[in-house]
Amino acid sequence: MLRILLITTLLLSILPIQAETGRSGNINLPDIGDSTGQLISPVQEQQLGRAFMRSIRQQSLLNQDPEVSDYIHAIGRRLVSVSDSPAYPFHFFVVINPAINAFAGPGGYIGVNSGLILATDSESELASVIAHEIAHVTQRHLYQAFEDASRLSMPRAAAMLAALLIGSQSPELGQAALMAIQAGSAQHQINFTRSNEQEADSIGMQTLARSNYDPHSMPLFFEKLQQSSRFYGSGPPEFLRSHPVTSARIADTRNRSEKYPYRQITDSKDYQLIKTKLRVLSDKNSRDTIKLFKNRLTRGTSEQKAVAQYGLALAFYKNGDFSQSIPILKELVNKNPQQSHYFTALAAVQFDADQHREALATYKQALHQFPTLLSIRQQYGEALLMSGQPKKALEHFLFIDRYILTSPTLYKMIAKSYNLINEPAQSHRHLAEAYYMTGRVDYAIQQLKLAQQDASNDFYLLTQIEERLELFMKIKSLMKKK
Repeated sequence: MLRILLITTLLLSILPIQAETGRSGNINLPDIGDSTGQLISPVQEQQLGRAFMRSIRQQSLLNQDPEVSDYIHAIGRRLVSVSDSPAYPFHFFVVINPAINAFAGPGGYIGVNSGLILATDSESELASVIAHEIAHVTQRHLYQAFEDASRLSMPRAAAMLAALLIGSQSPELGQAALMAIQAGSAQHQINFTRSNEQEADSIGMQTLARSNYDPHSMPLFFEKLQQSSRFYGSGPPEFLRSHPVTSARIADTRNRSEKYPYRQITDSKDYQLIKTKLRVLSDKNSRDTIKLFKNRLTRGTSEQKAVAQYGLALAFYKNGDFSQSIPILKELVNKNPQQSHYFTALAAVQFDADQHREALATYKQALHQFPTLLSIRQQYGEALLMSGQPKKALEHFLFIDRYILTSPTLYKMIAKSYNLINEPAQSHRHLAEAYYMTGRVDYAIQQLKLAQQDASNDFYLLTQIEERLELFMKIKSLMKKK
């Protein structure tokens, strides 16, 4: 948390923010009496958030599975809707990393490591961490920390960290700068963090209760992490290093939770299925995973056994045993037609088993059954593209593009679709956006120049391309001045 906060906030002190097109949202600003309200404008805050995400994509492996993305967004939206700032434009994403961690960035970008999801024993525990990070944003802790740290930081360190944020490939340099900044001010930062953490716990617990999650899950998860930290040879989980958990803090959250009556909260089926999928994806030994889920088939409720079947089918799939995976998934689809995950898993296995016609039929059935799930539309579009139907695939991709914050992966698929239907200008234009979102500004500029040549007869498209090219050139110029 501290590393990301410093990188982001120090950027504010030296980097002029250029105008950038993007989705807008209503942002609740603090009262005039809050000094943090004078730091940056709402537009700058959102631009910082997008810059933060470009940096994250460069340095981390982000989840590309649309069902995992849908799930983490659903939890986030549920919590935000009852938070202090329900209109704030939050964005949630999963980092594929076994470390137990979560973090909040500027502009409402909140990341959750896959390792943290797997470490939870209930959906409420997962929601408690996300609610805590949402509170860091709504209470403007990042900007309070900037205001505080700006009096202590050194210009050279600020320049180094800003360069790291906008695309530097020298993490060693960034780490050295961080060490220089932290020297001499560590105790000040620790005290400041404790105050923020206590407030985030309190506000987060209120949000949990309002959203019908279990408030008691917050101290339970903190206590579990604290107890498990002694088993970490190289130190405690990252979450504990960036969010210090003491016995006093656990006691405080437990006392707060006692104000809420105990209720039995049942985990959603999606929580169990997403956790199972991440477990299969993260396990390095498919045979051990297969053995694990086979053992789970013999115990628990019928719903738990179905989840175990799903895990077993995914493990067989990962191991290349399509003939064993497909029958399990067909049975799950027949018995659970209300569960989208079984349809999409079956379609994916069928496609990789060269049963393309069957796979497309399964995706089409899933889309008819679950018309509002954009994750199915994206997967169906990708299958259409891979089966030689780029025009149909593009229809699905562009539908998604209109309604959600797009990802680099989606931009690449749109670019490929345009290329296959012989629209090179649009192909280069969308590929440029994919490169830009991953911080590769030089490549983005190259693609826009190619698009500019191919769009010479389309005034409207050419204008769009030239506007983006101008922005990217300015960003490149700023990077050279670091």
